[in-house]
Amino acid sequence: MPDVTLCECFARDGLQHEPQFLETGVKTRLIERFAELGFSRLEATSYSNPAVVPQFADASALLAGLGRKEGVFYKATCANVRAVERALADLEAGFGANEISLLVSASQSHSQRNLKRSREDQWANIAAMADAAQGRFRLIGTISVAFGCPFEGRVDEAQVLRDVEAFARLGVQHVTLGDTTGVATPHSVRRLFGQVRQALPEITSIAHFHDTRATGLANYIAALEADVHWFDCAFGGVGGHPAKVTYGGGHTGNVSTEDWVNLLESMGVSTGIDLEKLLEVAAECEQALGRALHSRVLRSGLNPLIAS
Repeated sequence: MPDVTLCECFARDGLQHEPQFLETGVKTRLIERFAELGFSRLEATSYSNPAVVPQFADASALLAGLGRKEGVFYKATCANVRAVERALADLEAGFGANEISLLVSASQSHSQRNLKRSREDQWANIAAMADAAQGRFRLIGTISVAFGCPFEGRVDEAQVLRDVEAFARLGVQHVTLGDTTGVATPHSVRRLFGQVRQALPEITSIAHFHDTRATGLANYIAALEADVHWFDCAFGGVGGHPAKVTYGGGHTGNVSTEDWVNLLESMGVSTGIDLEKLLEVAAECEQALGRALHSRVLRSGLNPLIAS
């Protein structure tokens, strides 16, 4: 068994702000390749309003054509009850996701700007979504800007803990802490995840960090040291908010999958990922987007000492 559980986010978080629509067949093939590599969790798509996020107008078509690997969780992001109803309809049709995510912002300002709701309204929305899900999916709670807000600055750690507790009361056992704009430090990461573990040991904590200031890998190591074993990542470090989304302050992509896997395996931490094919798939992701991505390892190669 791997020592860590990695979720490959290229096909959803990685693509959500891409200006060009990536063909459904290309997305499908990449997701299938990710499963073949050994990822046990995959962000497949989002039930977003196509008028708002055109990239996922093919959500149901993608899921219908996606070959599944036994034991893999395929996640779809849901923004409201209508999205959960779409997820249920696809599940009833025999091709739905088996994991959905529920998102809250740790600050009022980010909630209003990103979700178009107050935190109070969003928590009511989350409760309605959890109820609508009917226990048919594994639920993933996500807390954005858990380590700092681009509008309000520091976020009260006690507030983040209350949000984790609120998810737990709704029956959500997996909770992601998001460093949405890359302001966390190893110290704050160890402290906050340690508090979650102490207060709510039954919760599986997940780290979803952006590499905005080149601290993503350092912060992930800090999370690992705080006994976090579930991590999100994306090939080539894609995702987050490009320069046109001003509050992101420029490139704020996810932690690069190939860089993170390389570091873990170099430390003797088993990822369960096929290293022989890892960079081949990373190159396919670059080809799909038609540009060089933010990957060190794809340029340098894997650490030659991994196998020694």
